[in-house]
Amino acid sequence: MSRSHEFFDFSGLTARQRYKLLIGTVVPRPIALVTTVDEEGRVNAAPYSFFNCLSADPAIVALGVENRPGMAFKDTARNIRLTEEFTVNIVSDALVERMNVCAVPFPATVDELAEAGLTAVPGTQVSCPRIGEAPASLECRRYLTLEVGRSREIILGQVVAAHIRADAVDAQNHYVDQAALDAVGRMGGHGYVTTRDYYDLRTMTVDDWENAPPPVRIVRPAEPEPIVARAQVQPAK
Repeated sequence: MSRSHEFFDFSGLTARQRYKLLIGTVVPRPIALVTTVDEEGRVNAAPYSFFNCLSADPAIVALGVENRPGMAFKDTARNIRLTEEFTVNIVSDALVERMNVCAVPFPATVDELAEAGLTAVPGTQVSCPRIGEAPASLECRRYLTLEVGRSREIILGQVVAAHIRADAVDAQNHYVDQAALDAVGRMGGHGYVTTRDYYDLRTMTVDDWENAPPPVRIVRPAEPEPIVARAQVQPAK
């Protein structure tokens, strides 16, 4: 049964109000702990939950990076503009506390990985390092940057290499064990969620759907009988 819904006209909302509705609705969101280097080779690490995989051919991931309050670029965006490279490190439940350290707004001269006790491992296809403790890392080259207004840009990166912990992947079949990955997701506010509550739901073919027994088949409400116009009976004269 359909329930009542509140209507929000985004044209009449502030940026903060839109933000709160979006991060509370689009959940859970994967978290990218992004590592980059600046022009002097200094490493920066910062987490982003406006992140996802958009394509496999080409292999494209997207980052939504908000500018600083004065519209200056954050270190991640600036470094990607300078080097056109970055690495996405997947955040597991074991890394959440140290990921949160990397979210502290340190000056550009501070090495977040050192502060968080994380290990920088040299990249293979890119100049920026990956995080040794991350269960998976995606080395990326900038594919396209979209400037979205004055406050944010969307960075598309082409994945050129992946590093996945050996116990979390079947290398021969390219199958990733999500339970071993133990990734976390971002909810609204300060909320996070694990991905341990897992179940399979196979996509059906048309034949599967047509032959599915209840309760798999959705019982649709009965169609109302068509209204048949009745001929008007003329009164006898």
